Parts: sequence; structure tokens; C-alpha cells
Amino acid sequence: MFLCAGLLLNAQALEKSLLWKISGNGLSKPSYLYGTIHVTCDATLHSGVEKAMSETSQLYLEIDMDDPNMQSLMMGSMMMAGGKKMSTLAKPEEVRLVDNYLKKNLGMPLAMMDQVKPIFISMMFLTKLLDCPVQSVEQNLIKISAAQKEEVFGLETVSEQMAVLDAVPYEEQMTELVKSVQSDLSNDKKEINMLLDLYKNQDIEGMLKAARESENVTTSKYENELLIRRNQNWISKIARAAAEKPTFFGVGAAHLAGENGVIKLLRKAGFRVEAVKG
Repeated sequence: MFLCAGLLLNAQALEKSLLWKISGNGLSKPSYLYGTIHVTCDATLHSGVEKAMSETSQLYLEIDMDDPNMQSLMMGSMMMAGGKKMSTLAKPEEVRLVDNYLKKNLGMPLAMMDQVKPIFISMMFLTKLLDCPVQSVEQNLIKISAAQKEEVFGLETVSEQMAVLDAVPYEEQMTELVKSVQSDLSNDKKEINMLLDLYKNQDIEGMLKAARESENVTTSKYENELLIRRNQNWISKIARAAAEKPTFFGVGAAHLAGENGVIKLLRKAGFRVEAVKG
């Protein structure tokens, strides 16, 4: 009976909160976990974030975004292996459609980017999905960290994060790019606006559900590779950093929720993880 009650408790949906306090399990001082969103119109931080950052001594993001070599490292991961080309991954009429769309929206023909992984081309359209100048939650966290003269670290390297994207076969990446172009990004815009609404409401469980139900298979089909495995890999790193000194962790909000999300995995590891209401 008690076992069943414990299982039910663990399966309960998490509270609506982006900011979580990590304590217990031998920590002398608490650390904090914050759910971010990578592109937004309003990167205003949750009301308790600045206080939490003032109580911590280092910042961990998914990757070290403060690394001056980050852009060059990402550029080195953009090309498809084995000489693959986008122009061979779709029907001729679809290739022409993508070519025209790239010329119109990016000012470059497909031939100039033919060996780039299609998923990176899709990312180039992110700024077109929002009717506003794009802002970054992570950059705001970095600014506070810099003002506090604190170091920024990554839970994974740029190379590790880029390798995660290779879990999605090139053919499926190209299929999603073609779908986006055919609809003039209409579904992409609908989905990102839904995510922004969920984020504004601090609904981390809703964000995970939306990712699972996305029409974009890059998101919905590869939860194990894009979320779960990475969450599992982060737990020992979070535990080690928090034991070393009070730490502020900022990761994509969808990583927080679910049975295999960072919050419940930290609880299983013996930490107390509580929502910070503001």
C-alpha cells in the first residue's frame, strides 16, 4: 500500500514553476535549477532568479555560451558526413522549392549550402518565426553572472550537443525542412507561439507534452536522444557542481518535466527539489 502511494506521488505532475531550489543530500548550501527557453520575444527573468543567482557562486548552462570558441565549434559540426547533399535527400520538385525559399529568405541558393545538415537550415529560420527581435534568456543569465564576476560552465560540450542532433537521420531532417518550406513556416510559427504561452505560464509539464505531440518528428520522435539521455548524463555533473559550491543551473524548460526530467531524476538521486514561487 505504501509502495503504491509512493509511486502515485512520484507520477504526479510537477508544479508550474521555472525556478527550483536544490538542497539536501549533503549540500551545505542550496543550488538552483531554472528552466529557460532558447528563443523568445521577452527574456525577462522569473522574479526570484536574481536573488537565487546572488546566493550562488557559478553558472552552468547546457553548454558554455560564454566560450569565445563556441561559434567556430558549432560551424565545424554543420556539414553532413559522407559527402551527403540536401539536393539528393528530397524529390527534385521539393529541392527546387527549398532552393527558391532559401534564395528569397536567406539570400543564398541551395547550392551554397548543399552539404549543410538540413536541421541547421531549419534553425536559420527561427528568427522568422517570431514577430519581434529575438531575445535570449541564457544571455541575460550570463550578464548577471558576469556582473557577479562568476564563471560560466556547460553541462555538456558543444561537440556533445551537436552530436545529439545527428540522432535524427539526414533524410528526416530534410523532410521536416521541406514541410516547413511548403507551409511557409505556418506550423512552426503555431508551435513556437504555443510553447511561448506555456513558458509564460511556467507550465513545464505542458512544454514537455507539446514537444511529445509536435508534428515535427525531430522533436516528437527523438525524446530519448534529445532529452532523456542528456538529462540522465547531467545528474552526476549537477550533483558534483552543487557539492563543490552553490550553483545556478539553467537548462531548457522541457528538460525539467516528466518522470525522466531533471527534477525527478535529482529527487531519485536523493536531493530535495522544491518549486520557488515568486
